[in-house]
Amino acid sequence: MKANHVLITGGDGYLGLRLARRYLEQTDLPVLLWVRAGDEPEFQVKRERLARALEEFGPRVGFRYGDLVNDNPFESVEPASIQKIIHTASVIRFNVDEETARRVNIEGTEKLLRFADGCKNLEALGLLSTVYASGLRSGVVEEAPLDCAAGFANYYEESKWASEAMLMREFDHLPWQIFRVATVIADSYEGCVTQYNAFHNTLKLFYYGLLSLIPGIPDTPVYFVTGDFVVGSVFELLNTRASKAIYHVSHTERESLTLGDLIDIAFEVFDHEEDFKTRRVLKPLYSDAESFDILVDGINAFGGGIVNQAVSSVAPFGKQLFIKKDIRNSKLVSALRSYHEPDARGLILNTCEYLVRTRWGKRDQNG
Repeated sequence: MKANHVLITGGDGYLGLRLARRYLEQTDLPVLLWVRAGDEPEFQVKRERLARALEEFGPRVGFRYGDLVNDNPFESVEPASIQKIIHTASVIRFNVDEETARRVNIEGTEKLLRFADGCKNLEALGLLSTVYASGLRSGVVEEAPLDCAAGFANYYEESKWASEAMLMREFDHLPWQIFRVATVIADSYEGCVTQYNAFHNTLKLFYYGLLSLIPGIPDTPVYFVTGDFVVGSVFELLNTRASKAIYHVSHTERESLTLGDLIDIAFEVFDHEEDFKTRRVLKPLYSDAESFDILVDGINAFGGGIVNQAVSSVAPFGKQLFIKKDIRNSKLVSALRSYHEPDARGLILNTCEYLVRTRWGKRDQNG
């Protein structure tokens, strides 16, 4: 069997599906999408949805399924057919519990790497990670192996660091590249959002006046990127045949804005809406970590509800908003054919306008 397939784990996820489309559009390689499913009926539902989304590519798209918590999640994949692997499958919530982070993000990655070890024709392996695998480290963060000395804000960050460390410690002979991705806030510079996360949830709380405090300090740098930037970078870098390389798929501190800038721009957009102005919502006050923890504990005591759910997604990341990281990306810039300094203010402005115009995806984007 010819080894020319691109295996993408998490093939129905935001980045996994976008990477699949990029390979199908810009190469002649067949793509194998691996999705998480507990049984055949669940798999068929996902397969039909993906097949419709990629129907123009016909037989070049294949589908497999498994579960990273199972003993052999990739038993349905023929190792000899695999030329490239992009591992995007993971639990990416900041509020993921310790056991799930360990079983899926760490042990699941180990199973993928053991499978990759048996792919005798493997030319490239891409592991998607996060710039927050640096944990609570402040100061310069280089595109280099990290330690865990500073600790982590949550189990998600820790699991991503552990996965990186395991790859370099136990599977260093593989042709690996690690992509530490910044926070994706929009599909493109125009601000369209098709996947919502803690960033969007937080702005929603502010817009509706449901959160008057934010943990952190105003001059903390915040690192945001678009899905287009991530997909384009990963696609190009995996085609360079570089090995044992770590890239920050992120912009630098100089090219980014601060937490204070984000709040100012968001409220600048909000103030154009009559329903927002009539509520007379003030900008949130900056809170120390202890005070915000007390707020979270109080909200959690009331059980469910939108405020509880949204704050629960924000709180595990709160410690990062006190940490001034200086993310470096010189290896990324050197490896890409073209790298353009982003318009950070424009991206946040466009994204906030989209969120307000669609009421966080509840309305048609044309209003």
